[in-house]
Amino acid sequence: MNFVAAIGSSWICALALVAVLGDALLPFIPSGTLVILAVLKTSQINGAPLMLGLGVAVASFLGDLLLLNLARRGAPVLHRRLARRPKLAASVTRVQEALIERPHGAAAAMVVVARFVPAGRTVLDLAIGHSPAHPHRFLHWSALAALVWAAYIVTLGWLNSHWFNTAWLSLVVSCAAATAISTAIARMVRRTRRLAAL
Repeated sequence: MNFVAAIGSSWICALALVAVLGDALLPFIPSGTLVILAVLKTSQINGAPLMLGLGVAVASFLGDLLLLNLARRGAPVLHRRLARRPKLAASVTRVQEALIERPHGAAAAMVVVARFVPAGRTVLDLAIGHSPAHPHRFLHWSALAALVWAAYIVTLGWLNSHWFNTAWLSLVVSCAAATAISTAIARMVRRTRRLAAL
């Protein structure tokens, strides 16, 4: 890989890590797409996917810490956001109740699954941040969820980079697969919630 290509790849990786850090607060950021793009750009560098995966996991965990601390300190921007979006506020309340009512293992699984649901990470962080309970237990689960999601998204991009000859096709297939998986998990969560309400 030449010097110009290496510089280009490093910028894409840095952008992907910043996106992963920020999408806890701003879930519309296409962090998954950027991570897949970074994987495709660096897949031929020895050890790059592993290093990128570790970086994504750390950025994801730090994003959780950031939003969690903002929520616990009562950041005005978060209060205004919840006040303007009653559905988001209702989701936060439901998650708080579920975390309290569920046993330890089920709550841990809920934290991991939330990482794969669109905006699930944001709702979860806000719920923990506004909960009177200490978030210490949540941080262990958040670290696990960050590792699982990072391994999943980086592996998805890496596999497709080796299955297809063209980068654009690898990107399209990887993003389509990630979207399909997230949609399926979101539907499963909604169905489980409806069944529990019966």
